[in-house]
Amino acid sequence: MPSDQKNALFAVVLSGLILFGWQYFFAPKAPAPVADLPPSDTKIVNENTPAQANDSQPVMVGSKIELREKNVSVDVSSNLIFSAFSHNQARFPFAEVVGSESPLQIEIAPEGQKFVALNLVTTQSTETSWEGEDLAAGVKASLSFTGEEMVGLKVTSAKPFKYRLTFKSEDKKLENGQVRYFSYYDDSLNHWKVGSDELDDTTVSWAGIDFNYHLFAVSFDKAPGLVLRSLADGRFQMFPNYTVPELSFNVLYVKKEYNYLSSLGRNLKHAVDFGIWGFFAEIILKGLQFFYSLVPNYGIAIIFLTFVVRFITFPLQYKSFVSMKRMQLVQPEMTKIKEKFKDDPMRMQKETMELFKRSGANPLGGCLPMILQLPVFFAFYKVLYSAVELVDAPFILWLHDLSNKDPYFVLPVLMAGAMFLQQKLTPSTVTDPVQKKIFMFMPLIFGFIMKDLPSGLSLYIFVSTLLGIGQQLLVFKISGNKPVVV
Repeated sequence: MPSDQKNALFAVVLSGLILFGWQYFFAPKAPAPVADLPPSDTKIVNENTPAQANDSQPVMVGSKIELREKNVSVDVSSNLIFSAFSHNQARFPFAEVVGSESPLQIEIAPEGQKFVALNLVTTQSTETSWEGEDLAAGVKASLSFTGEEMVGLKVTSAKPFKYRLTFKSEDKKLENGQVRYFSYYDDSLNHWKVGSDELDDTTVSWAGIDFNYHLFAVSFDKAPGLVLRSLADGRFQMFPNYTVPELSFNVLYVKKEYNYLSSLGRNLKHAVDFGIWGFFAEIILKGLQFFYSLVPNYGIAIIFLTFVVRFITFPLQYKSFVSMKRMQLVQPEMTKIKEKFKDDPMRMQKETMELFKRSGANPLGGCLPMILQLPVFFAFYKVLYSAVELVDAPFILWLHDLSNKDPYFVLPVLMAGAMFLQQKLTPSTVTDPVQKKIFMFMPLIFGFIMKDLPSGLSLYIFVSTLLGIGQQLLVFKISGNKPVVV
């Protein structure tokens, strides 16, 4: 088998292993070090600036302020520590998602002074808004609902001040692979693992705690230039390296439902991490939602959408299957050429190319269509791994939550078996023993990786593999034992 085809096939296999292995074993990459970032309007503060003068842990003190709206309720202390947040749209309790009793604290530092938590005295309070002031510092604050979705906070002062927003959490990873991150969006989505030591300097649209399909975050109407740092004790801080006359932002706690986040604007839809395949992933997500509207079962929706994807990509599959069959049919002739001209590489190459030309075989013809399908496959993977629609979505019998692993590993085993069968049916011209072993163990490797990933993803791969087997049998029946012209 020509080395070009070997390398191409190996690249396809390696791409799949990297895709699943990276998601399973590693966290997303952190941003580049600050030294490598493009210049911005802010600078990293040094050890002597007020931004690092006071790193005391947030402590819940003062009276509790309760804000209630139709869909949202919030508890905040009089020194602006957010301790509770509920939203009718959210699925999981706030405390389980944020992992802290004081997940967000706001501090200010009048110019030249240390950061302090405000000790605000209530001047006015209703169910939907609150106002308070710190008489000693000359600072006023107000909280009110932004529509029925978020809480808007505004802090003003007679003198310019710096501010610091501190998120507090702890590292956690669930069986389904969901990891708690500090996430923020500048011109792309960034994840920092809780407890990591990180530093950045950029403009921020929103930032917060991202875990298990939910987001607790602050968002800005106009992205400010901020210094961001993550500390080993589980804090994530944001602060400007300049003074401001006022501070204004919104606080929200929501389930990361793509359509809902899109309706809120402020780049919040990017909290759903579709990666570089966002364009394809959005189409696939809309397809899932469409089929769910017809049959309210996301397992069946996955099956229907898999049929559609396989139908659309069938021309590529057809070219791939026929090309592999052609290569299989000319393999005996290639073996003879290699044996006859083993001492004359140039003549061997010439005769091999003439054989390809006469038979219409192309050593890369079976690989390129597969490579062209990778964006669709990766996008499907990202949607099924990230889509909150699958949370608590039942399918059949033992599968009560497509966002969690198959509790009895039935789907991963069936998927591995189907992949092994497809491998046996696929024409192979591989003679290298190492490559044969790689292909032989690939179904087992995929099955092992998939055992702890969402069962919805295993369902997709299983159904797609079965359809692929059916397409192969159809193509081989049509083409018979002779190469056909595509």
